[in-house]
Amino acid sequence: MSEMKELIEVFTKISESKEMDKLFSEIFTEAERDDFASRWGLMKDLQNGMSQRSIAKKRHISLCKITRGAKLLKDDKSITKNLIKTYC
Repeated sequence: MSEMKELIEVFTKISESKEMDKLFSEIFTEAERDDFASRWGLMKDLQNGMSQRSIAKKRHISLCKITRGAKLLKDDKSITKNLIKTYC
């Protein structure tokens, strides 16, 4: 099994947010965790109708990252799109 698949399997076994938070703190740097959170946030901003340029200015990120997120939200088969709609 590849290390990525193994890591995904580990993530799917965790059901408690405190445990997931601790795991993330242990294996990801603060910058990596901030990047994950920023990507999630930009997806929420897009879902809420904020313009890509406004998001780039607000989050200090490139339009390329935002465009990638915008494409995901246009895809009806996107897991990310469905999660954003469900949890945000």
